[in-house]
Amino acid sequence: MAGLFQVISVAIRVLDKDDVDPQYMAKLAKIAASEIISTKELNADWQRAASGVLVALGLHLPDLMMEEIFLHLSGSNSALPAMVQILADFASSDAFQFTPRLKGVLTRVLPILGNVKDIHRPIFANAFKSWCQACWQYSVDFPLYTAVDGDVMSFLNSAFELLLRVWATSRDLKVRVSTVEALGQMVGLVTRTQLKSALPRLVPTILELYKKDQDVAFVATCSLYNLLNASLLSESGPPLLDFEDLTVILSTLLPVICINSDSKHQSDFPMGLKTYNEIQRCFLTVGQVYPEDMFVFLLHKCRLKEEPLTFGTLSVLKHLLPRLSEAWHAKRPILVEAVKNLLDERDLAVCKALSELLVVMASHCYLVGPPGELFVEYLVRHCAITDSERADIDSSKEFIRPTASFYPFLYRKPEVKLGGVSPTDLRETCEKGLLLITVTIPEMEHVLWPFLLKMIIPRIYTDAVATVCRCISELCRHKHTQSERIVSDCKARADIPNPEDLFARLVVLLHNPLSREQLVTHVLTVLYHLASLFPKNIILFWQDEIPKMKAYVSDPEDLKQDPSYQETWDDMIINFVAESLDVIQDVEWVISLGNSFAKQYELYSSDDEHSALLHRCLGILLQKVHDRTYVHAKIDLMYMQASIALPVNRLGLAKAMGLVAASHLDTVLDKLKDILDNVGDSIFKRILSFFSDRAQMEESDDVHAALALMYGYAAKYAPSTVIEARIDALVGTNMLSRLLNVRHPTAKQAVITAIDLLGQAVIGAAESGTSFSLKRRDVLLDYILTLMGRDDEDGLSDSNLELLHTQCLALSACTTLVSVEPKLTTDTRNLVLKATLGFFGLPNDPPDVIDGLIHNLITLLCAILVTSGEDGRSRAEQLLHILRQIDTYVSSSAEYQRKRGCLAAYELLQKFRTICVSGYCSLGCQGSCTHNKRIDNFPNLPTAFVSPSRDALCLGERIMVYLPRCADTNPEVRKTSAQILDLFFSISLSLPRSANSSFGLDIELCYSALSALEDVIAILRSDASLDPSEVFNRVVSSVCILFTKDELVAALHVCSAAICDKVRQSAEGAIQAVVEFITKRGRELNDADISRTTQSLLSAAVHVTEKYLRHETLNAVSFLCIVCLPVLAAAEKDIATKDVSRLRGGWPMQDAFHAFSQHAVLSYSFLEHLTSILNETPIVRCDLPKGDTSNNFGESHVEDNVLNAAVIALTAFFRGGGKVGKKSVEQSYGPVLATLVLHLGTCHSLANSGQQEKLRALLVAFNAFCECVGDLEMGKILSRDREQNEEAAWIALIGDLAGCISIKRPKEIPIISLVLCKSLDKSTRYIREAAAAALSEFVRFSESFGSLLELMVEGLTRHVSDDSPTVRRLCLRGLVQMPQAHVVQYTTQILSVIVALLDDPDESVQLTAVSCLLTVLGSSSTDAVEPIMLNLSVRLRNLQICMNAKIRADAFAAFGAISNYGFGTQRDTFLEQVHAAFPRLVLHLHDDDLGVRRACRNTFKCIAPLVEFDGMVALANTHRFSSDHRGDYEDFLRDVARHFTQHMSSRVDTYMASIIQAFEAPWPVIQANAIYLCSSVIAFSSGQHVSALYQTQVFGMLIGKINRSTDAIVRATGSLALGLLLKSTNSSSWKFARLDSAESTF
Repeated sequence: MAGLFQVISVAIRVLDKDDVDPQYMAKLAKIAASEIISTKELNADWQRAASGVLVALGLHLPDLMMEEIFLHLSGSNSALPAMVQILADFASSDAFQFTPRLKGVLTRVLPILGNVKDIHRPIFANAFKSWCQACWQYSVDFPLYTAVDGDVMSFLNSAFELLLRVWATSRDLKVRVSTVEALGQMVGLVTRTQLKSALPRLVPTILELYKKDQDVAFVATCSLYNLLNASLLSESGPPLLDFEDLTVILSTLLPVICINSDSKHQSDFPMGLKTYNEIQRCFLTVGQVYPEDMFVFLLHKCRLKEEPLTFGTLSVLKHLLPRLSEAWHAKRPILVEAVKNLLDERDLAVCKALSELLVVMASHCYLVGPPGELFVEYLVRHCAITDSERADIDSSKEFIRPTASFYPFLYRKPEVKLGGVSPTDLRETCEKGLLLITVTIPEMEHVLWPFLLKMIIPRIYTDAVATVCRCISELCRHKHTQSERIVSDCKARADIPNPEDLFARLVVLLHNPLSREQLVTHVLTVLYHLASLFPKNIILFWQDEIPKMKAYVSDPEDLKQDPSYQETWDDMIINFVAESLDVIQDVEWVISLGNSFAKQYELYSSDDEHSALLHRCLGILLQKVHDRTYVHAKIDLMYMQASIALPVNRLGLAKAMGLVAASHLDTVLDKLKDILDNVGDSIFKRILSFFSDRAQMEESDDVHAALALMYGYAAKYAPSTVIEARIDALVGTNMLSRLLNVRHPTAKQAVITAIDLLGQAVIGAAESGTSFSLKRRDVLLDYILTLMGRDDEDGLSDSNLELLHTQCLALSACTTLVSVEPKLTTDTRNLVLKATLGFFGLPNDPPDVIDGLIHNLITLLCAILVTSGEDGRSRAEQLLHILRQIDTYVSSSAEYQRKRGCLAAYELLQKFRTICVSGYCSLGCQGSCTHNKRIDNFPNLPTAFVSPSRDALCLGERIMVYLPRCADTNPEVRKTSAQILDLFFSISLSLPRSANSSFGLDIELCYSALSALEDVIAILRSDASLDPSEVFNRVVSSVCILFTKDELVAALHVCSAAICDKVRQSAEGAIQAVVEFITKRGRELNDADISRTTQSLLSAAVHVTEKYLRHETLNAVSFLCIVCLPVLAAAEKDIATKDVSRLRGGWPMQDAFHAFSQHAVLSYSFLEHLTSILNETPIVRCDLPKGDTSNNFGESHVEDNVLNAAVIALTAFFRGGGKVGKKSVEQSYGPVLATLVLHLGTCHSLANSGQQEKLRALLVAFNAFCECVGDLEMGKILSRDREQNEEAAWIALIGDLAGCISIKRPKEIPIISLVLCKSLDKSTRYIREAAAAALSEFVRFSESFGSLLELMVEGLTRHVSDDSPTVRRLCLRGLVQMPQAHVVQYTTQILSVIVALLDDPDESVQLTAVSCLLTVLGSSSTDAVEPIMLNLSVRLRNLQICMNAKIRADAFAAFGAISNYGFGTQRDTFLEQVHAAFPRLVLHLHDDDLGVRRACRNTFKCIAPLVEFDGMVALANTHRFSSDHRGDYEDFLRDVARHFTQHMSSRVDTYMASIIQAFEAPWPVIQANAIYLCSSVIAFSSGQHVSALYQTQVFGMLIGKINRSTDAIVRATGSLALGLLLKSTNSSSWKFARLDSAESTF
């Protein structure tokens, strides 16, 4: 809804008058009004938007809008405030249309004004303010009386009275504020009479609001201004307020000025500024009416010196002075005096306001004469204030008195009390003010010149010198043609500093070229303009020199780019002073200047860096003085004034002493000796100071450091003709050693610098033609190396930055000492290298310091190379020694270390080439020089000795160090390394070669390759964005051509380190280079070279971590066409010494196997080699008897490692071979699978002994094989039976695998079977078992084998007598599992084997035999079975009492099966076997084992027809026969017993013997069955023969079983059988015998 109203409002506003439809607008007005009055509040967005619609309507149809609003202007209407607000908005939008209609509005509003609630009064008050503002706006273009008539005035008077008396006294601040704001607009519209009567009430009401916040103060000030304007400046009468009445208002406003001035720096700055401006307007209004009274009032407030009032007063004076200047013209002296009294104010805000007032006063010519200078100095004093003084402000009320005579007043230091003004604000105000009055007010020239010259000298005004000099420059610019006047003006005043003081002060202030406000430029400009004050011959020199110095410091940012800008600038200043003194050539003036320099020490604190420059300025001056007494006095003063604890000042003092020593060496040395003698530096005192007073020890360090530096600079600047003896005395005695026992870092640096300066002095003397050796040079080197180390022993641990500075200086000093005679010894060289080369590994922070340190280190290495050795060969050895030392950093993983190492190598080679081609100079000179020692200085030595040979550079080794860097990730490293290669080869081509070296290079081709390499370097220099791989390829191509054969071999021999580079791109580049070397020049390698290269590449493959790099490395090995033995040998070594499964990053040899498997040539032979190893390597530990393994442990351990390596290699081959490897595996599928199967048996044997690892490895390999050839089903079989160690399990696993293969790959079976048949003859039992297991399965699919089947049957038949029962049973099972047609063919052979194995001592073989018998009998002919039926019957009967239930069941079942063959010639014989087995069969019909019961039931049914009694067949068909219930079985036994006694009496004795024998059967249930059957037979026997023969025996056995058996079923059945006997009809005949038997039993 709000958005809709906003759109309507905008649309109405943009309508043309002709497009306005009143009727339509009336509808919109009603809609908007209805929305507004729908709620009591006017806060919703949509209501405010609806109000906007009515205001927009009023712009076109004001009467229509007002009519709509007037309808709702009644006292009871809740929308009344909203309607009034709309009228206020309309008045603000269109004053010209609203003002004529004001009368109608007031007519309707005034009646309801008295009933407005407090919550709505701010809306009504704001409306009156808007209406009054509309009237004032209307009066600008039209007469006000045309709209505001008497009635309107009457209405306004009534409203004014109500607002003043009622609303202005409300407790609600918001109501009071809005009321005062409305009254402020109404005061100009009410009558003067009413206004005058309202003043006593209105003024206090307004002033009361100043106690509130900033916004309220602004509203009050605006209303107050309107009130003052209406009361004082009305054209219709005199002022309504006297000045006495206004003092309260003015006194209230003054503190408000201070508050709003502070707020200018806060977030409410705009409101504070508005309030400040309104207050100034109030004061101006009063001042225009009462100027004299206002002046007196303000001066009175100044004299009170109350800070808020003072600040406000000064601000008002600053504002009113230009505007009331005519009225206050006569008050100038009074105002000046009043301002002078405020100069000691310490409040920063007051000081700032006073400074601003002074500038205004200067612009109106108030600053004249001595007071003017006083005010100018006040400005200068505050130009010198700094932010640091905020912390140094003294809160005491003591005055600080100036020390110089030209301070005209006493002052206090400023203090901060008002938070709105900082020292920086005050300083900036004073600087701008001072420059303003200098540049824009010509009248101030007489005050400022030459008074400002006085402001240069005082120490407290040092920070204002830039501004002062700028002002002086502006003044002198107007006087540049009046140089005589400048001189005369300065001489006219005695208080102006003399030129010597000015020069000394300004020169020292030049120290910092980056000082704020461009101090140096302004100082130089002042010197330029004041040149006429100095001796005349200086003018031309300064006119030429000063612009050059200004140009040097003109760009501070450019200056900062030079790390040594400060040292350079100080040197320029000293040269400026020296040349100025040379130009002046006035001894007296120079002496006077020296005295001025001496006085300058008072102007700088001891830790001020300006003191260092002051020392040097005085030193260069003393160099020009020939009065030794004067010089001695001044150097005493310098040392006394120097703060040697500050390194900068200490250095400045030392340089000053050196400058003096250039002319007065002995004087300086005497002074230094006195200092050294008086310092008290004995070891004993230093030890005591360590325990008692560390400050004393540090002070002693400072003195020693200063002395060392002074000695050093004295030697540096002293004439070379006289220093040899002094240096010898200093170094050759204990004098120098007394300066070395320091601990503080800066003191160490000073001593190192001093030693460096001594060495430079020796070099300088040599350059001047005075050469001499530095005594004890090696001792000095040792001192330096000791001082540059970290020393924590005495508790003065160096900070890292200080230590780096110390080391940087130490390296520079070492370079200096190395460069002087005598030459370095080897021991000293090694000592220096050991102590310094570690700096290459320092972190790159801070970079500026580290860069300098590395530069100094490289310079030192080059110096060692240049000055060591006497001939080319020794220098080549020196070069290689240093390069090998930094190889660690060249190949570092840290980029910054590689950059440093390559840069060092490049610089060393550059230096080596220089000295090889044009000789060398110990001072680093190139070309011809007086101290150049050329190679031709050795005419008596052979050339091969004087010049290094190409072989001496060891190019093969060196190039392989830097070649990987050409593929580095950093472009700078790539460029530098390419330059290194170019240098190596360019040097080598210019050197002779050894007589026994294999050179064989085409020189023209070599130079062409070198030229190509240089082209690459040129491209790298110009375009760093070039593709790195392309650049590297070109570099490698050039190197491949430039190598000699020996260098190529050497490079390949050491390529391992390059391939193992820590940067991946570099390592890739290295292997790429090796491959190219082998590809292009591999034909040049002999067998020994190939072998060594192979070993190196394999070593790299072992150590490299990236798989890709390892793969590429092994491809390189493949390029050499080596055999597999070295690889397996390396793998075997790793397995023997490492846990290859836990190597971080994987086993490198794994990648070697992958590489071979992917090689088109090596793949097949490598696979063949692996399978042969697995087939030929025996496992001796599995089959050896106990006690024999120890003799063969070492051999078997080695064989185990070989097998492990082969298995792992096979796994890698299967997994990483790709298409090539897969093809090889497919071609060798049969042999590989047979090998794996056979090895599976071996590994299971090891697993049984606790060695699971080999089995796991083989299973992994087998799975990899399955994945490789795509036999997923076989992989599932392996996963299903993984690591099952039981014999049956792994045999079954092999069988399953064989079955899977037979289905998936039937064509491979003959090949596999042939291998397995041969394996049956192996000596290893588990291999024979695995072969038998697989063959027993493969034989199933032998329909088309032909001769192979015969071979298989022969082998299986032969091994049924194997030592291993597993082999025997598997071979038998294999024979039975042949296809049915072949089984019939070999039935007789198979049955004979079965007959033999039925008596096997191993139960598993027996079980297999009887099971196979059942199988064979199903398809055997009678002719095959009849000859062995008796043997089978006997052996089966023996197996029927076997404890193995499965064997018993199969034996009973087989007995029933052969009954089918019992009808031939063997019938009678077999029938006897049946009767012999029949009782046992009956007893086992109720065996504990279900399988036995079922087998017996089936057999019973088979042989029942053979027992010559039909009743048995009938029994087999009864329920009792097939029931498993015990009662049914006992009933069946009674039936059988009855039949025995009734129909088979001739067989009873045989049956009873067999049944009684079963009483001792091992199974309780069989015993119970025998007891019951035997008792039943006796009970049913009617013949006395049976009773007499068995009664007594059976009775006794029953009693014994009942009493002694532990089985309940035996005891229970015995009791039942005993009762059965007692109930029988024959019981009386053996009654007594039974009782006797019972008694004997008990």
